[in-house]
Amino acid sequence: MKKVTVPEQSLGEKVVKHAAAIRVAMKESVYPLTATVFYPRERKKMPDNFRGYLMFDPDKCISCWECAFVCPANAIQMKEAPNKRYYPTVDYGKCIFCHFCVDSCSGGALKTTKIHDVAYKDMGEMLTLTEEMIEEPEIIREDKKLVEYEIDEQDLHLKRTREVDTLFVEVTPPVEIPMVSQCIEPGSCLGCRICEEMCESGAISSIIERQVIKMAIDRDKCTGCGLCVKECSMQILRLVRK
Repeated sequence: MKKVTVPEQSLGEKVVKHAAAIRVAMKESVYPLTATVFYPRERKKMPDNFRGYLMFDPDKCISCWECAFVCPANAIQMKEAPNKRYYPTVDYGKCIFCHFCVDSCSGGALKTTKIHDVAYKDMGEMLTLTEEMIEEPEIIREDKKLVEYEIDEQDLHLKRTREVDTLFVEVTPPVEIPMVSQCIEPGSCLGCRICEEMCESGAISSIIERQVIKMAIDRDKCTGCGLCVKECSMQILRLVRK
């Protein structure tokens, strides 16, 4: 077996290589190329549309149930409030953070946050009730720096700023188009009254004329939630512009 020999280097070559190593070390200490974020002392800057934990504004909710209908993980259930309206609850044990609920909320009652680091003691605590979604939660923060990834012509590096990123963002509210429910084929109505039972705003009522049940829709009370449209077995109800 041939023994590996150490190449001979002159004093000048050793000085040059040591100087190069020191230069790299000094550059890393001032302008590091590492992609590591020292959490929790630092936080990565998240975009305003980051899909984090949800906040809820009951004043903007029209109780349309759309968030519960659209949820692919069945994580959202509707809970009856003291005012007899139904508001969403979220089970984060099931939630996949797709934010279909936020995108489908016509009134902008559901909105996102940049909160993603939450710990629970057990699975039962992961069910978040409506009341817990209304007020901003108390957050213990240790971060003092904000970190952003930047890519130049050569490498990926981090930009560190001595500031704290806000976790609660105000997004642009959706453009509201007033809609009301309308029966397009009254002659096909079965008089089952399901639409009347489903209506949360009391806009749909029924009367009996000559032993025939007829439905009436009060356009002023209708919120355009679309629940009656979804539940109509004859599919004769439509949402139209108010």
